[in-house]
Amino acid sequence: MPAPLAHDPIALARENWRHSGWDAAADGMALVTSIMRIQQELLARIDAELRQFDLTFARYEVLMLLKFTRRGQLPLGKIGERLQVHPASVTNVVSRLTDDGFIRKVPHPDDARSTLAAITEAGSRTALAATEHLNRQVFACLPLDDDDQIAVYERLATVRHAFGDFT
Repeated sequence: MPAPLAHDPIALARENWRHSGWDAAADGMALVTSIMRIQQELLARIDAELRQFDLTFARYEVLMLLKFTRRGQLPLGKIGERLQVHPASVTNVVSRLTDDGFIRKVPHPDDARSTLAAITEAGSRTALAATEHLNRQVFACLPLDDDDQIAVYERLATVRHAFGDFT
């Protein structure tokens, strides 16, 4: 991990925006850039923590989605829809999870054109172990108190809703 910078480069960019006459957009640029940077940091930390489980965050998300379904299985298209990812990404992740023995592909009982991804017992155990680990190492130790976490979540949910992420 690189050493922390001496100054906040986003704050500097924000000032540069203002000096360039883009005052109305400076705060938005700083917010968007900060969110993108936090996403990079969180993804890197989560992927580092998941490495011991032979998972990436994308594979972990699929396992947890299947774990939370009633039957432990979903059509591949539904996985992409719920995780909001491209079908090719779902195919790639499902293939890797299948190779690792964490899920199995099964024919859809009502639609011969569709395939279901079903979590295996090994996948279920791995998903639970990975979740307990992430809860301890990442999710329960963010540098915000509970009230701030809820406030940030709610404000970001407002933005996501405005962008059409959900209805």
